[in-house]
Amino acid sequence: MPVPHARPITLTTAERRRLTALAYSHTAAYQQVIRARIICDAARGDSNAAVARRHDLTVNTVRRWRGRFADEALPGLADRPRPGRPPRLTPVQAAEIKALACQLPAETGTPLSK
Repeated sequence: MPVPHARPITLTTAERRRLTALAYSHTAAYQQVIRARIICDAARGDSNAAVARRHDLTVNTVRRWRGRFADEALPGLADRPRPGRPPRLTPVQAAEIKALACQLPAETGTPLSK
């Protein structure tokens, strides 16, 4: 059975500049840094196995991010929405609750006990 080849990655100058900056960022999220490094290594022509060894990842992880970048470019490196229950409060309601919680009881006229 033939072994599938890694998907080739070619970067534009702007993509290369942006990914390199992200790969060496000290303030970006760790996941984003690793994804950028995977794509930079893949663009150099490294195999999935070589990239996985270099970054201590599984080959499946490298294959996933390489494939998403090949299909969707930079937006493909973003996290996908996760399943689960939608929030019950709107962002405005949550902000109002936090603002109320940060006030002193005397400011709102709320007794400390009943």
